[in-house]
Amino acid sequence: MSFRYYLYVSDAKVDMLLSQIDPGHQRRRAAEFSVNLTVVGVKRSVENPGTDRLARLERVTRYLDEHADVGSVDEPGQFFRGLLPMRWGVVPTTGEQSLVYFGGRTDDTVVGLGGSPFHLVGATSTAESAARGFAGSSTMPALLAGLVDEGAAPVPDTPHDTVDGPDPAEAAALASVHQAGSRLRGPTQNVEFLAKRLLHGPSPYPELDGRPGMTVLLGSPLYVALVD
Repeated sequence: MSFRYYLYVSDAKVDMLLSQIDPGHQRRRAAEFSVNLTVVGVKRSVENPGTDRLARLERVTRYLDEHADVGSVDEPGQFFRGLLPMRWGVVPTTGEQSLVYFGGRTDDTVVGLGGSPFHLVGATSTAESAARGFAGSSTMPALLAGLVDEGAAPVPDTPHDTVDGPDPAEAAALASVHQAGSRLRGPTQNVEFLAKRLLHGPSPYPELDGRPGMTVLLGSPLYVALVD
């Protein structure tokens, strides 16, 4: 039997999607929790939140694989899966927040995954994480704000009035994702992930890519797990 060693699980995204898959899920969980607090404190499934957490994640990922638009890193749908060597770490951002960022690439795509460090497995509580500057957001504006490097090379001047070309704002966003992976340090680790696509477009730095036609992809992961 193979096991996943989870690094990151976004309970917020899992619960959001699960409430749409099964609208009665949140009501049942709230009722179950209330009854068990009153009668016996907290029953075994609530005492072990990790078991319930992974069961909810498995239910959502299985549903997405069967019913949603799940693609690959090189051909992403609304969601995308991958298994890649990636560097990762908690990246300080402007203000009091931080984000966790995973960066890697295939032969055709530079890919980044970003989210709140609170969702790292083993992270501290929400309040304690916020107090330590670990609170964050997986929305695209928050991620891009955290990835901006004031000392990075400017985005090359390219015509943006073509039908297929990105506008300047999109080109700048793609550049931030492209640059962010190169700033990560440490060894790569093989990781498996499932993520929501946030941004996808042509590389703004073709001269650095080593081959033409590279694309850049930014996602917000539901989970990231180590793979041996």
